[in-house]
Amino acid sequence: MALHTSADAPLPVGEVSRLIGGWIDRLGAIWVEGQITQLSRRPGAGVVFLTLRDPSYDISVSVTCYRQVFDAIADVVSEGARVVVRAKPEWYAPRGQLSLRATEIRPVGIGELLVRLEQLKRSLGAEGLFAADRKRPLPFLPQLVGLVCGRASAAERDVLENARRRWPAVRFEVRNTAVQGVNAVAQVVQAVKELDGLPEVDVIIVARGGGSVEDLLPFSDEQLIRAVAACRTPVVSAIGHEPDAPLLDLVADVRASTPTDAAKKTVPDVGEELDRVQGLRDRALRTVRGLLDREERGLAHALARPVMERPHRMVEERDAEVAALADRSRRVLRHLLDRADSELSHTRARVVALSPAATLERGYAVLQRPDGTVVRAPGDVTAPEELRARVAEGEFTVRVVAE
Repeated sequence: MALHTSADAPLPVGEVSRLIGGWIDRLGAIWVEGQITQLSRRPGAGVVFLTLRDPSYDISVSVTCYRQVFDAIADVVSEGARVVVRAKPEWYAPRGQLSLRATEIRPVGIGELLVRLEQLKRSLGAEGLFAADRKRPLPFLPQLVGLVCGRASAAERDVLENARRRWPAVRFEVRNTAVQGVNAVAQVVQAVKELDGLPEVDVIIVARGGGSVEDLLPFSDEQLIRAVAACRTPVVSAIGHEPDAPLLDLVADVRASTPTDAAKKTVPDVGEELDRVQGLRDRALRTVRGLLDREERGLAHALARPVMERPHRMVEERDAEVAALADRSRRVLRHLLDRADSELSHTRARVVALSPAATLERGYAVLQRPDGTVVRAPGDVTAPEELRARVAEGEFTVRVVAE
């Protein structure tokens, strides 16, 4: 029911607490899952106090139960264990505090955990967080490596020692966090975000030694998976040993079977790189030598050709060809001139033989009137007409007389 209040007509704190308690009392019993973070079992006390926490969202709620309820699972449940609780919400009015009154507590078994992990795996996989095309390659030679691991842990020692043995100049930015328990998820997520925010960090390694399924649960937490998926820096997962497979392995850019393997995959080995460089130098030297040998053989073959031994031989051959062509041209031209001269002599002789002058030289004469017309018949002239007679040596005038 909505309350009508104002600054002039406020409700007392006690009334507000009473109303909240009334609303909560109307709530029925519910099943709640969480992780036990604090457990108080005072000797002789009939009530057990514990805190139930959701590590993914960093939210806790107080739980109380009768000793006989907790004694039923006391042998298999301790701080850090995951449990399912049937409880009814209660409101403690004097302190304004919400708590749960548990009537039944069940530990979460390994089988149930694996089923839930499989469901979470499928859900995140459907979102594409495990897709291969999201994987980024690691830098060849990282200058600064971010490392998230437990304080003074074997995983930290393995990564640092193996990496520095492989490449002594490599530097690390280490973030020590809880790697199991109720605070692990929040601390690991915070460390990953801090390292991802440093622009000089080239790659991030999240490392932990082996452990039970419960111990490795923080590295399958949805909050951590999403934080790693949002990183701009490549992330290497090195959790547990080869058989262990937390969900962090699927979202990370590179999965290492052990922390030692993470160091090997992240940092190159200086000895191997020197050997590789030397091998490349030897290969390049062999290639250059082979090229030079091939070119030398080609040059020797070219120099052995006759044209290279006697460079003027081709000119001499062409000079002889030109001389032969010139002689042939002269002979042909001389032959053509001789033939033309002979033909000209014959033509001249025919012309001379057929010319009018030759006829005149044989004693003939040509009679022409004063206007230059030639007299061809006796009837063409009359007496006493004067004509001009042309002979071989000249011309003279004649007169026609009657017979």
